[in-house]
Amino acid sequence: MNNVFAELPLSPMPAEQLLELLAQPGLRIERIVSTGQSSPPGFWYEQALGEWVLLLQGEALLRFEDEPQARHLKAGDYVDIAPRRRHRVDWTPPEQASIWLAVHYGSAADRG
Repeated sequence: MNNVFAELPLSPMPAEQLLELLAQPGLRIERIVSTGQSSPPGFWYEQALGEWVLLLQGEALLRFEDEPQARHLKAGDYVDIAPRRRHRVDWTPPEQASIWLAVHYGSAADRG
């Protein structure tokens, strides 16, 4: 596959679809397709590496623990998430695919 819009799911899925597009030391790029998924109640991502995400298609509510309200992302919006910054996905619409491009960056030493 050489197109981020190729092989998209045709209907809602029970879980997000993750596809690694590139992996190099200190860098991983993946496509994430959401069809109504959100983070489980009380769950927060707290990743050792930085993550830059771009919403290519769809919408999402992205919440950071240190902000009072979720950010409403639409196609074209991006955000850089610092390592260990707690965040979660509060909502993605079930009637359309939300396609994310996620770039994880940092060194193996940062994972500790």
